[in-house]
Amino acid sequence: MSTSRTVLVVGGGAAGNAATILLRRAGLAVDLIEARDDWNATAGSGITLQGNALRVLRELGVWERVRASGHGFDEVGITAPDGTVLHVQRDIRIGGDDLPATVGMQRPRLQGVLIDAVRASGASVRLGTTAESLDQDADGVSVRFSDGTEGRYDLVIAADGLGSATRAAIGVPDRPEPTGMAIWRVAAPRPAGVTRTDLTYGGPAYIAGYCPTGEDTIYAYVVEANRDRASIPPGTYADEMRRLASAYGGHWPEITAHITDPAKVNYTWFDRLLVEGSWHRGRVVLAGDAAHCCPPTLAQGAALSLEDAWVLAQLLTAADRWDDALFRTYYERRIARVRPVVEASVQIGQWQLDGVRDADLPALMGRTMAMLKELP
Repeated sequence: MSTSRTVLVVGGGAAGNAATILLRRAGLAVDLIEARDDWNATAGSGITLQGNALRVLRELGVWERVRASGHGFDEVGITAPDGTVLHVQRDIRIGGDDLPATVGMQRPRLQGVLIDAVRASGASVRLGTTAESLDQDADGVSVRFSDGTEGRYDLVIAADGLGSATRAAIGVPDRPEPTGMAIWRVAAPRPAGVTRTDLTYGGPAYIAGYCPTGEDTIYAYVVEANRDRASIPPGTYADEMRRLASAYGGHWPEITAHITDPAKVNYTWFDRLLVEGSWHRGRVVLAGDAAHCCPPTLAQGAALSLEDAWVLAQLLTAADRWDDALFRTYYERRIARVRPVVEASVQIGQWQLDGVRDADLPALMGRTMAMLKELP
């Protein structure tokens, strides 16, 4: 295919950054725009990256930096609310035997690694910029930007997240829906002896857990039924999370002692989104959270977004024609993989909301992980 084609990537998160790196490697001209001036470089506490995410990060050429910046492990512990370890499960290395099952990482560090790779790729990056209008014809897309400039592209990749303005602008009606759960997250110093994720089901919250993100850091989280966000003043976030977390034993007392700064505590609802039918309209195609989102009960959100970028880049760089048939192939490959993950992630939460005690959670997780072990 001709490498003179031009691509606009809207959104500098996992999917947008990955697509930019891969398309630039193939010699395409890529402009990336990101609405936030800081490129999300300091946002978030921690992230859990399973093997299928690590597989794509290796393809991007950033695996060594990810490994050095995070903490890899191959087990997950299940504990009682008092901290008693009930079971330790060896995880499947779904990314391959040469990658750990899971890497925990501070989210800003992962974003920093991807930002550096985008910069090194030679892509044009404009921060604090949005696409104000998209005017399509048979040959491409004319874009007017928020700074008053214009551009012409052969393709626009909409990777602008769960609340994607691009998705709405091209007439895709799907919107995220809350699942009924919410999560409190915080970064904290890593207690001695924490070497893996431990999860507690029950107590005052549905789930309490933590994940090591480096030599001396973790991120901790508590999942409860969602509440009216307007009823929780941000200045009380630390108090609210500490109240829930203080009921748990084991390593939790040490973690809870560091939940003091409300500005460092994040509270978000769990949402579900799965765009059905197609992920494109003309020469604008959706990727990442703009196309799908699931609760973090299987820790697959970033992994699925990275996979989208990998598959889309493979198809674009191998094709002589960018047409409906190509974008349909992209959708069909991804929907068959994404749908069961979204459904399983929602089901795990729904079982907890409904108080189902005999749900076969290990079987559901086993089937899902076995599927994800295959290449996307």
